Amino acid sequence: MMHLRLISPPDLTDTIVKQLEDDPGTANLVLHRGAAVSPAGDVVICDVVRESASELVEKLEKSGLAERGAIALDDVAVTLSAAADRAELLVPGDGSESVIWEQLEQRSGEETHLSPTFLVFISVAAMIAALGILLDQPILIVGAMVVGPEFGPLAALCVGIIRRRPRVIRRALLTLLVGFAVAIGITVLFSWALSGLGLVGHHQLLAARPLTSFIWQPDAISWIVASLAGIAGMLSLSTAKSGALVGVLISVTTIPAAANLGLAIAYGALDQATGAATQLGINLAAIVVGGAVTLGVQRLLAARAIRRHGTPADASIS
Repeated sequence: MMHLRLISPPDLTDTIVKQLEDDPGTANLVLHRGAAVSPAGDVVICDVVRESASELVEKLEKSGLAERGAIALDDVAVTLSAAADRAELLVPGDGSESVIWEQLEQRSGEETHLSPTFLVFISVAAMIAALGILLDQPILIVGAMVVGPEFGPLAALCVGIIRRRPRVIRRALLTLLVGFAVAIGITVLFSWALSGLGLVGHHQLLAARPLTSFIWQPDAISWIVASLAGIAGMLSLSTAKSGALVGVLISVTTIPAAANLGLAIAYGALDQATGAATQLGINLAAIVVGGAVTLGVQRLLAARAIRRHGTPADASIS
């Protein structure tokens, strides 16, 4: 169940209220006339089931409410209401599987900002991964994958592709490009500093590393794993089932591959540099493909459900 709060210009309020009353997916409708100060207008609040939230918000946007007033949508942890229960029964579908496209687009759009915090996280993750590679310690590789923030802009890129948002695509690509470039550059400097202190050496990168050599030796499995991670990650982000997100972050080797590339550049290991760069490209591409395909399938299934069951308003008639 979602909580919908609207600020409506007085001349639109009656139309908006009638639209909410006619939607079987809404419950607990409240109207406060003249309660809004900035922007001035009426406040309308109600509960709405997840299955009809995206379509309802889209209709409200088309009415001009976003430009002249405001639309806010929040998740509700607990709703004890017979009216809300009836709304859940009237609207077909599973709320936990429903995608609220406006929420997804806004959430992923926030991940495209190239901030100092993002650069620090991705650089720290790369340095942790670099130590894991030199010491051949998988636990450090796992830690680097958890710290790495790269899934955010990758998810935003998938959303931008499916929703046809060129601005989101450009910002996500810029964030990824600059982020990985900075992380690789920091890793080069980090490895030189550690070598200067006598803590590590190039021989550790060139030695046999049975536990971490897969990072710079891509194969078909690399594409499969990254594609599956993209699917799981996008499902965790787009639906109410977010428990798989942590698993996704430790399932692919984008950060370790960038770290291995930085180490290879620092120590002049051309073969590892080539392999790590290939691994990084494979993982990034596969995650985007897997995520975009997942969103595309979800969009098709939602359209098919609407054709089969009709709009929420139709559901109340049948």
